[in-house]
Amino acid sequence: MTTLKTINRIHATELEQLNERIRRVLQTDNSLMSNIVLSLLRTRGKQLRPLLLMMCAGLFGKIDDKVLSAAASVELLHNASLIHDDVVDNSMTRRSQPTVNAVWDNHIAVLAGDYFTSSAMQEAISTGDIRIVESLCKLGRQLSLGEIDQIYNAREHSFNENNYYRIIDYKTASLFVASAEMGCLAAGVDDYRLEALSEYALLFGRCFQIRDDIFDYFPAEKVGKPTGNDLREGKMSLPLLYVLNREGLEGVDDIKKMLMSDTLSDAEISHIQAFARDNGGIDYAFDVMERLRKRACECLSKLPQCTGRDELEQLIDFTISRNF
Repeated sequence: MTTLKTINRIHATELEQLNERIRRVLQTDNSLMSNIVLSLLRTRGKQLRPLLLMMCAGLFGKIDDKVLSAAASVELLHNASLIHDDVVDNSMTRRSQPTVNAVWDNHIAVLAGDYFTSSAMQEAISTGDIRIVESLCKLGRQLSLGEIDQIYNAREHSFNENNYYRIIDYKTASLFVASAEMGCLAAGVDDYRLEALSEYALLFGRCFQIRDDIFDYFPAEKVGKPTGNDLREGKMSLPLLYVLNREGLEGVDDIKKMLMSDTLSDAEISHIQAFARDNGGIDYAFDVMERLRKRACECLSKLPQCTGRDELEQLIDFTISRNF
């Protein structure tokens, strides 16, 4: 089975160049911002978005400064969105480390997120390609609208599966779509190949979020990180939405009544998690991911056969099978 570590090893040089570029663009003589930047760089995530961007660009040429600038811009904007999301959600930890708002307060966190956003724009502009700048701006709008949609749906207790896909397309998949687009544009590709990779990226992003959502329906000790947070915040994801919309399923009305309340106890969360697992919610989510995967591979089949195309297939296999 392909692992992210294997894929990262193949692209180690590009990732090292990317991270050096990010460190350089975030450099400042402001000591407070420097401390924030250092803390965030120490706890960086999987970097799948810039990795996907560089993999798409690499299908058509070398990873040059333009590609690295585009990759840095999408990773910086992604981090900005996480900083702001933590403020909105009042999250105290991310990746098992204290969030910016937990350490320095919300005011500083908002400004830090703005600093990352401005740095992302600076990197996009440095590519000299207005289409890349436009793609990044569109991404910023989608991330904001996705967060607002999610808040609205949580408050309205929406059980609509279509609303769920709209939210994850804006909050999660949009980052991967922008990465694929920007990677192609940085490599000078603007034709059917860009369209195929953008569609692949949308399907990949959906799989990524659905897999993340599945983790939330198991006990924290089994997953290795806190779970049930989405339920606490009133966010409905695919495993639960499936069982809530099953006609005639015994116990659904009781679950819906629980979900309509403003707060859920730990016992109620455990009960809801088990209800989704025991009534086919997890199986349904995996079936959906498999269908999305097949469609994503059909998109890739429109491209010439090469090692890079195989790696993109392996990347979606990884995201579905991952345990973190």
